[in-house]
Amino acid sequence: MSCPDCTAGEFLPGEPLGTTSILGAYFSPGSSSASGPGEAPTKSAIVLLTDVFGLPLKNCKIIADHLAKETGYDVWIPDYFGGRPILPLSSLKSVGQTGGKTSFFDWIRFYIFMIHHLPALYHSRTSVSDQRVVDLVTALKQEKKYEKIGSVGYCFGGAALARLGGKDVFQSIIICHPGPFTLDQAKAIKVPVAWVCAEEDQFFDGDKRSQVEAIFAERKGTENFVDYEFKDYKGTVHGFAIRPNLTNPEVKVAYEGSLDQIKSWFLKTLAL
Repeated sequence: MSCPDCTAGEFLPGEPLGTTSILGAYFSPGSSSASGPGEAPTKSAIVLLTDVFGLPLKNCKIIADHLAKETGYDVWIPDYFGGRPILPLSSLKSVGQTGGKTSFFDWIRFYIFMIHHLPALYHSRTSVSDQRVVDLVTALKQEKKYEKIGSVGYCFGGAALARLGGKDVFQSIIICHPGPFTLDQAKAIKVPVAWVCAEEDQFFDGDKRSQVEAIFAERKGTENFVDYEFKDYKGTVHGFAIRPNLTNPEVKVAYEGSLDQIKSWFLKTLAL
């Protein structure tokens, strides 16, 4: 599911440097993979799960390139919408200055808009899109022999990781301003997890954030404990970490902070 903030955002500056590779996934090589003959290949990798715009929105690729450079790990972005993103790039609207409240009429207009995209939603219903992610991870383990694979997910991708975090897919995850997921799904997460939290979020508001954090805090001292962290970013709304308005100083600081959080988390949890 999506919300009005899911259709708002800006394009990041720059152009992607990676290539299309296994199962149509975008590939940005880490420092070891890019170093040439004689260098040991990276043994850890990151899978980036996009928002509803999928691979056509260059932002995800630019972030993947940044993470590959900063962590040294290979970064992959699956085509988990099967070539048909839920929303076309033409529907992305400039966000302007963030922080405005979504009105009742904004929701009505949004639901009318989404009626036209119900076939794409069905095409990538969770059971199907999740399996596309699993298929890529399986292929990467077979072909690249990675020992650890982590994943960062934004919006739609964040909700996917709330589901996949309870399965034997990834060794570490980062959930950025996620779409809808249940508390039971959060309780099932069994790998280290970091949360990138917007100040205003239709799907992950303060109450739900507190409930989810309590789930992980209650595990301390038990055999089910997993490392976790929650970071809140002031002056932000759902989508800021993938479609930031960099002309807003507060959002720019938050976006850059989210990249630092992701880098630090994966360097800690995917290290061999």
